[in-house]
Amino acid sequence: MTPVVRQRSSDRCGAHLSHTDPRRTGAFSAANSAWRESTVTSGKAAKANAARVAEERRRKIAEQRAAEARRERRRRIVIWTTSVVAVAAVGGGIAAVVIANKPKSAPAIAGVVSYKNLTRNHVTHSVKYAQTPPVGGDHNPTWLNCGIYDKPVPNENAVHDLEHGAVWITYQPNLPAAQVAALKKTVGSQTYLDLSPYPGLPSPVVVSAWGKQLKLKSATDPRLAKFIAAYKQGPQTPEPGAPCTGGTGTPTG
Repeated sequence: MTPVVRQRSSDRCGAHLSHTDPRRTGAFSAANSAWRESTVTSGKAAKANAARVAEERRRKIAEQRAAEARRERRRRIVIWTTSVVAVAAVGGGIAAVVIANKPKSAPAIAGVVSYKNLTRNHVTHSVKYAQTPPVGGDHNPTWLNCGIYDKPVPNENAVHDLEHGAVWITYQPNLPAAQVAALKKTVGSQTYLDLSPYPGLPSPVVVSAWGKQLKLKSATDPRLAKFIAAYKQGPQTPEPGAPCTGGTGTPTG
């Protein structure tokens, strides 16, 4: 009787591998190389697309800043420019003199407190400010869309508005409705003005600009309008003409 010789599994695997079709091995290698190349190409494309998106956002912000600056320059010319025409007859001739004058500093307003040496770093964490509400300091990289808010807004975004030349009007949440209506009427459709309630406010109404603050007992105090005229895009502004739109927040007016 002839003995049966069993082939070991390792011998069979070796035999299988030794007879692998080299064409199949080459095809697999080529496919693997193509997959790696495709992955690298996709990664490069994603990075290029992200760079394009970032560049487009920077371009839009630059255009918005330029547009805001042009509008504000026109507004300031109308507000600050005064013309005086003197007519004199000299030998049948007429001489006209037009004098334009823009104050280099804001006029003194009773009760305004000034703060200096305010930091201007961009941070993403909450900031503990020395004033209530704050008048400057480190702030969020994203500014607050200027306008009227019926709820409190983040300090860090509002401070960024102050850096751009906005005036922030805050009021105690329990301020009578008639007073709140008066504040909203003051803001109206003006640019570079923020209005919002502020819990824990030390006075019924507090109006702030970068480095400037005035506490008021009433929304009808005439100093409110004077403060706005003096400090909205005023000489204390670190970045005059920078955007007051295109940031964060949805104002109601």
